[in-house]
Amino acid sequence: MAADRLVRLPWSNVYGLARTLVALGTAGTLAFSSVDTLFRPVALAGDFPTCEGATSASVFCLAKDDHAGLLWLKWLCVLLLLVVASGWRPRLTAVPHAYVNYSVFAGIAISDGGDQIGLILSMLFILPALGDPRRWHWQAPPSDEGSRARRGWALIGSSGLLMLRLQMCVVYFTACVAKLPHQEWYDGTAMWYWSTNLSFGAPPWLAAIVRPVVSTPWGVALMTWLPLFIEITLAIAPLLPQRVRYAAMWAGLLFHFSIGLMMGLWSFALAMAGGILVLCLPSGASIARRRAQPTAEAPAEPVEPVEPTTPRPPVRSAS
Repeated sequence: MAADRLVRLPWSNVYGLARTLVALGTAGTLAFSSVDTLFRPVALAGDFPTCEGATSASVFCLAKDDHAGLLWLKWLCVLLLLVVASGWRPRLTAVPHAYVNYSVFAGIAISDGGDQIGLILSMLFILPALGDPRRWHWQAPPSDEGSRARRGWALIGSSGLLMLRLQMCVVYFTACVAKLPHQEWYDGTAMWYWSTNLSFGAPPWLAAIVRPVVSTPWGVALMTWLPLFIEITLAIAPLLPQRVRYAAMWAGLLFHFSIGLMMGLWSFALAMAGGILVLCLPSGASIARRRAQPTAEAPAEPVEPVEPTTPRPPVRSAS
């Protein structure tokens, strides 16, 4: 029995929420982008979907030159992603989720980092999802390890989530270190260029707040160097105490929410938020709603008294 407890059941609502966020990110890309935007010619890359080599496996290649067909496939993918996001039957929806994410990454003309990380995470979610015995990924995990087969699936699922954590560490380490050789990140002025960029800069309603901040030396330096600190902290999160990981998690979630708000990269923000939850929360942990404390208006339920038992005398060994 002691050996069985070494494998913690990975099927918690934490990994369920992460699946939901990743699925919603991809669904948003498809739902809020027209077919003409998703599938169009790109300079030096040709027409999308390209349907050559490995990309021919994309579901959108079933209707490569058919506008109406691409429209139907787009909304079928959105519907499937919403089913994944609902949490229904992770065991049945994990592989279709990864396939849709692959189709989006390989088939659309406007793919970005969010589609790439969404594909990687959805593939890693297959390992815990295939052994997930629950009807909904919001439900509590099984109360015991169960059969040897279930313990085997738990080991496979835990390994998949461990690989996901390592992947997130690599992503954040690379994101931080790759910026350091550039003078703008080194001297603390990079966010002035990004915030005033016509494609990725702050929208007009937010520019009135961002512009005065990045126009001051300390403001632009803080907005430039703070993301680097958050990224390197998340990169080493598994080595940090849990209380520090909680702080890093909230900092990372706020960081990516800010990216979505200022740059409009919501699919990227949602995918990274899903990865952050798995990275920073304890393995096998669940998010539980706090129960309200009893008040004078709502007194606590009485506890029935338990009859005391007479302790047994200790048993001496024959020796």
